[in-house]
Amino acid sequence: MRIAIILGAALAVSALSGCGVRNDLRPEKGEALPMAPYGAKETPTPQQLLKPSNQARPARSDDLLRSSESRRSDDFDLPPN
Repeated sequence: MRIAIILGAALAVSALSGCGVRNDLRPEKGEALPMAPYGAKETPTPQQLLKPSNQARPARSDDLLRSSESRRSDDFDLPPN
């Protein structure tokens, strides 16, 4: 039983050790990068394609309340009829 546990742990460690390996991204042999988007002057690089756009990851624009600040009144917060 102990041998099975030790072998299982060794396999898990060896499988996870390859997770941090990173190489430059390149298209496979015989393949090309995607076509340039409409209106672009040149085809984007793989690094540019991996960077999310502002629309995909918008910045947070709402103001959070600080500790004990009271909320301002909401004129449209009416009870249901």
